[in-house]
Amino acid sequence: MRDPRTIDQVSRECARAPNDVLCAARTCSSYRRVSRVRNGIVLFTSDRGITPAVLGKAAEERGFDTIYVPEHTHIPVKRTAAHPGTGDESLPDDRYLRTLDPWISLATVAQATSRIKLSTAVSLPVESDPITLAKAIATLDHLSGGRVEIGAGFGWNTDELADHNVPAERRRTVLREYVEAMRALWTQEEASYSGDYVSFGPSWAYPKPAKHIPLIIGAGGGPKTFEWIARNADGWMTTPTQRDISAHIEALKVAWANAGREGQPEIRILIAFKPNPEDLMAWASAGATELIWGVPDKQPDEVIASLDRLASRLGLSGT
Repeated sequence: MRDPRTIDQVSRECARAPNDVLCAARTCSSYRRVSRVRNGIVLFTSDRGITPAVLGKAAEERGFDTIYVPEHTHIPVKRTAAHPGTGDESLPDDRYLRTLDPWISLATVAQATSRIKLSTAVSLPVESDPITLAKAIATLDHLSGGRVEIGAGFGWNTDELADHNVPAERRRTVLREYVEAMRALWTQEEASYSGDYVSFGPSWAYPKPAKHIPLIIGAGGGPKTFEWIARNADGWMTTPTQRDISAHIEALKVAWANAGREGQPEIRILIAFKPNPEDLMAWASAGATELIWGVPDKQPDEVIASLDRLASRLGLSGT
């Protein structure tokens, strides 16, 4: 049922409430009903703890809209690239070393579910062969009934990219060519592409996706990123370290309009800190379309209990 209050009314009520995580989550329930913002979950997959299929099934049963998983093909032991969170070559924890393949992980989720969207936060397309990747994504979309979306990054770990022969200074160009080439394979009867990093002659490639597969770019907000999104993608996913989100959303809208795009971009906010009620209402007003909540990569009973608490606080109900 749609909340009869306006966003401003909810915001004023929230401002009088205790500013803690429970209040923020309860606020998000009103925020979701007012603005129809979706709720997704992200699992930093690993070879321990809950599996993507078990979590995906539980998330769908509790009314979440999307499940996200990350990608790292490998982590070079010797690195010079600075992690966005630590500011140097050190990693926040060892999960980066243990991530599962995202598309195989999402395939197991697809088998266990029927409604929840299947996405990545984020994948690194340039670390795969584009023709093979296009086939894998289209196959997953076909077998899941058109539920696939792509959250992609340019790649902060330039040492990892180098092992895939991707020049750090050209990674945005490489990703653009990958996206253009894969879209050609997905939409054209006889697809071909000629670029600096991707090239193939007229080819048949099936299956075709059920519909346009949304591409959401997860990257730090700024003019260069927003121009790239406006020209090549369908929306923006914030990073865990992103601040001043509402102002950045407005900047993306300007870039979107300047690129001649119709409608509005998708805005997906990765919740990496305790949002206060004012944050939530400001994001809703600015045009956020989905909140992405993290869950721990722990044992199933602990993760499901955490998911139950989150769903309750968000006011979600299963199908």
